Amino acid sequence: MKIRLTAALGLSAALLLSACAANEGTPAPADSATGSAATDGSAPASDLQGTISGKGSSAMNSAQTTWIAKFQEANPGVTVNYAPDGSGAGREAFMGAGVDFAGSDRAFKLDENVAGASSLCADDSIAYDLPIYVSPIAVIFNLEGVDELNLDPDTLAGIFKGDITKWNDPKIAALNEGVELPDMDITAVHRSDDSGTTENFTDYLNKTAPSVWDNEADGEWTYEGGEAAKGTSGVVAAVTNGTGTIGYADASQAGELSVAKIGKDGNFFGPTAEDAAKAVDVSPMEDGRDANDLAINLDRGAEGYGIVLVAYAMACAEYADPAKAELVKAYLGYVASEQGQNDAAEGAGSAPLAEGLREKVLAAIDSIK
Repeated sequence: MKIRLTAALGLSAALLLSACAANEGTPAPADSATGSAATDGSAPASDLQGTISGKGSSAMNSAQTTWIAKFQEANPGVTVNYAPDGSGAGREAFMGAGVDFAGSDRAFKLDENVAGASSLCADDSIAYDLPIYVSPIAVIFNLEGVDELNLDPDTLAGIFKGDITKWNDPKIAALNEGVELPDMDITAVHRSDDSGTTENFTDYLNKTAPSVWDNEADGEWTYEGGEAAKGTSGVVAAVTNGTGTIGYADASQAGELSVAKIGKDGNFFGPTAEDAAKAVDVSPMEDGRDANDLAINLDRGAEGYGIVLVAYAMACAEYADPAKAELVKAYLGYVASEQGQNDAAEGAGSAPLAEGLREKVLAAIDSIK
C-alpha cells in the first residue's frame, strides 16, 4: 500500500463532500476576527496587526503550513510563525514563554497544567489543550520487492521492541502468505526527540499488545536498539534512504513510501482519516479538567485502524499580554472553524473535527482572554 498525493487529495475531496452533506442547510458562520469561517470559503479577515509564534508537533506541520498561508492571505497585517520541532519542544517552549502557542500530539498532564506554570499566561491562568488536528499514524517501510505488508499488534510491537529482527521471521510470514520476504535484517526507525507521535504510537502498542510492549506509553523511546531520527521528516528520510527499514510518521507525510496494513484475525486496515475520526468520536474527555481544557482519552480499540493521534493547540486561558491573546484567538479560531478544518483536510489529508467537538473547541477559544 502506498500513499500518494493523488490519493490524499481524493480522500480530502470525499471528506469535504461528506462534511458539506452533513451540514447541508446550516448557515455559514458570520465572518469575524475571532476566526469563524468566512461566507466565501476563505479564512476570516480582520484589521489585526502583529506577530505570533508557535512551536511543536511535526506531525501537523503540513496542516500548519496550510493554515498559516490561508490566514495570512486574508490577514496581511498578521504574521504567524510555526517551528515543527516536536511536541516536547513545543510544550517546553510554551512553558518557558518562548512561543505564544504550542502544538503537541499529547495534552499537558494535569500536574503540568497548573495556574502560573507559564509566565506567558496571567498568574492565575492554566493552559487550554485544544484539539485541532486528527490524523492516522502510518507505519512506513522500505523493502525492495515488497509493496504490501500486513502486521498485527504483537508482531508490530515485536519489530519495534527488537524481538523480531529479520524480515522473513515466521511471525511476519504467517501474516503475509504468498509474499516473498527476504532474509534481511530489519532496521526499525524511531524518533530521537520527545515526540507526541511516539507517545501515541507506543500507547497503541501498549494497549493492543501488552504482553510484548510491556512499557507504558512515552514520548521518549524506552527500548534500546533500532535507529533514531529527529522529527517526522527525519524518520521519513531514514526510512526512505535505508534498506529494509520501517518507521512511523503522520500519514500526511508518508509520501511515496509503502505503508503497512494493521489488524488481526485476518482483518487488516490501512491508515484513513475516516478511521481516525471514528476513534476520536468514541473516545471520552479526560476526567478532572477545566470545562475548556479539552484533552481526549483515545480509545485504541475502535474498529478499523487504531494508530491515530489528536494534536492540540496549547494556549493560555488568559494571557499576560492582551494583544497576544487577540492574535492567538483569531488564528486558532480560524484553525478550529469548519473552514479551517476543511482546509487542513484538503492540504494534509486530516480528519475534520466532528461538529460537536468543533463547537466545544470554538467555545473554549472564544473564552480566551
